[in-house]
Amino acid sequence: MTLPLVIVNPASADGATREKWPKIASDLRTHFGPYSVAMTEAPGHARTLAAEAAMQGTKFIIACGGDGTISEVANGIMDSNSAAELGVLPAGTGSDFRRSIGVPANVAAAARALRDGRTKIVDAVRVAFINDKRERETRYSVNVASFGLSTKVLDHASSGEAKKWLPGFTPRKLGSKLSYAAATVQTTLAASPADVLVQIDGEAERRLRVAEFCVANARYYGGAMKIAPDAKLDDGYFDVVTIGDASSFRLLTNAPRLYFGAHLRMSEVTHALAKQVIARPADKDKQVRVELDGEVVGRLPATFEIVPRALRVRFP
Repeated sequence: MTLPLVIVNPASADGATREKWPKIASDLRTHFGPYSVAMTEAPGHARTLAAEAAMQGTKFIIACGGDGTISEVANGIMDSNSAAELGVLPAGTGSDFRRSIGVPANVAAAARALRDGRTKIVDAVRVAFINDKRERETRYSVNVASFGLSTKVLDHASSGEAKKWLPGFTPRKLGSKLSYAAATVQTTLAASPADVLVQIDGEAERRLRVAEFCVANARYYGGAMKIAPDAKLDDGYFDVVTIGDASSFRLLTNAPRLYFGAHLRMSEVTHALAKQVIARPADKDKQVRVELDGEVVGRLPATFEIVPRALRVRFP
């Protein structure tokens, strides 16, 4: 019988996963059991490793890393058209998909949940967009896809600018969280809304000015922000949450609402259930960047479509 495969992204949590892997591996052996392991070497590698393993008959593939790693492994499994099951061993900065499926943050507890949990079949969102090579590309989102403020925050955080104020002795994982928080504040103060044309489920196209536009398969994104508090992973719909043209001051002062899912009551916020969204820039000369599961992947125009019962996932 093929052992479960753990795909580890050692670069996740700003490299903290590489340092902590011996302890993670020990806890996993103790509380989960035997497994094989593969380390990623570059962005996109987890997707390739997962697809190859699934096609070779591996039945249980565990992603050890952040939301980007989980997304890559999920994409690889779906690429393989197999019945392989996704497991989540959290080791990244955001850990938002983990929150939505209820996996504990503690490694030993998460390992026991992987051992004793139950299988559920969840939806995914197929996203077609323009990548940085100016080519049409399709990927799957299992958590949240978005455009607007979120992509600017991710770009700013990855640039390293937000880390400059951190002391050199700050632990890597904590530093990664703090730099993301700093990038959020700095970007919100400087950002301007995006003008887009959006069509939802074949209805008439509408022009919107948005600070943020989210297509949410799951509930959390952005490091514990409960952007879609009522989202269900297996209902055959995704949640469309739009934050309109709000000022930087209003966004920052109401940011705590996002963590409790209370923002849906704001006048600038709209919410709907849908199966398809088509979005493009209102000004074709302006780029609107797109992120999937915490990774900026390209730009609009993009089409988001629900794929019901797309992936088997181990829940606690």
